[in-house]
Amino acid sequence: MPFIAEAFGALAVVLNFIGYRQNDVNRYRFISALALASVSTHFFLLGAMAAGIGCLLASVRNIIAMRYRSYGVLWFFVAANLAFLAYEWFALQHGWLILVAYASSLIFTVGSIVLQDATRIRQWFIVAEVLGLIYAVMVGSIFGSVFNISNLASIVIKLRQDRGTPRVARGPTSSSD
Repeated sequence: MPFIAEAFGALAVVLNFIGYRQNDVNRYRFISALALASVSTHFFLLGAMAAGIGCLLASVRNIIAMRYRSYGVLWFFVAANLAFLAYEWFALQHGWLILVAYASSLIFTVGSIVLQDATRIRQWFIVAEVLGLIYAVMVGSIFGSVFNISNLASIVIKLRQDRGTPRVARGPTSSSD
């Protein structure tokens, strides 16, 4: 089973790499949704329910965001994250580590829908990716860790590139998750 789990993780890394190269935001969201569904499957197969749920919700959120981006969508996904957190914490009595996974998921959820400035999104997503990396390392996810590290590298590289580029010259960008 670990081999199959890591195969889904590897697929997620490849899809995420392809997604980052998309210029059309909805094409990015779709490919990113596929990557998130794959990494979600990876985490579920490893028994890391919190990350599996968070990534699955993010995958569905990306598909919905292709057409709808409203506060109603935001509140639905925030409520879903909090409901699953409460279920895992109180009903399943999972440990404190789930707080890290759900914090990461909530930052991505709010940032994807509320924030409009690409630089601010990337800055917050660094925090979310670091939390995701901590969780992936703690649950022993090789490709979950690679997924987060590659996202962190992409964000940091883009922030450095933008720092040297005049604000007027910046074009549309997509966000990580």
